[in-house]
Amino acid sequence: MSTNGMESWAVDLKDVGAIYPFQGSEGLMVIIGLVFWIGWHILQTRHENAEIEADMAADRSGEETRAAIDRH
Repeated sequence: MSTNGMESWAVDLKDVGAIYPFQGSEGLMVIIGLVFWIGWHILQTRHENAEIEADMAADRSGEETRAAIDRH
């Protein structure tokens, strides 16, 4: 069974048309993939930096609270 209508592959391949969808758009798909990949890393880095800053702020406020308790 063939999805492209060919009965036999024993032909000159230069006479065969497209054998898979979106043929010729590989370059565009690579560019889209790279933009998505780099964008993902940028968003992930921003999220992780915000989380680290929040943890550091919580640690600083905890240290200030401990210092105030120790003074009394």
